[in-house]
Amino acid sequence: MQTEASTTAASLWEGGRSPYATGAKKLGMWLFLISDSLTFAALLFSYTYSRMANPNWPTPFHFSPGIVFSSIMTLCLLSSSLTMVMAVQAMNLGNRKAAGGWILATMAGGLAFVVLHLSEWRNLILHEHITPFDNPWGVPLFGGTFFALTGLHMTHVIIGIVYLAIICQAVLRGKFKPEDVEVAGLYWHFVDLVWMFIFPLVYLMSARVSG
Repeated sequence: MQTEASTTAASLWEGGRSPYATGAKKLGMWLFLISDSLTFAALLFSYTYSRMANPNWPTPFHFSPGIVFSSIMTLCLLSSSLTMVMAVQAMNLGNRKAAGGWILATMAGGLAFVVLHLSEWRNLILHEHITPFDNPWGVPLFGGTFFALTGLHMTHVIIGIVYLAIICQAVLRGKFKPEDVEVAGLYWHFVDLVWMFIFPLVYLMSARVSG
């Protein structure tokens, strides 16, 4: 006669359960984020190496508007991470209306980030004359690495906004489970985390302190 402990242990191996109690969607997102982090790590390493190899690396960011804009952009993303946490919590409590509202707030933070970022790009291209292939300071690698790194990140933010829009409309229509919102939150938090590396490395360390 089997004991209760042996019966419980055997049931864990009968199938129908997720390994380590992790759903397939969440596991898939974690695997994607791990692979994507390698791409950003390579770009951050390339930018850092290029900066260290060129002692006359450009410092195009004045306190205003450059650092002010990037700081506001950072605030937008940090705020959107908080609203995303609230969306996950509301969904876990079964309040789909509140979850949808928090997701919309998260999307608003992301849209504000994109608008500010595009405005910054416009200023750099039209007024500072920085392009992906050239800049007035004679170190073309700055433009290439800057636009590649920030452009890839902004693309991730835009994809995240579209992703959240799909999740939001489904949640408000009574579809999707709390896990789906949590998986979307993982992606959004990853995008925010990457920016917390880009902001000090690309902006604060390239601030123009005088002149």
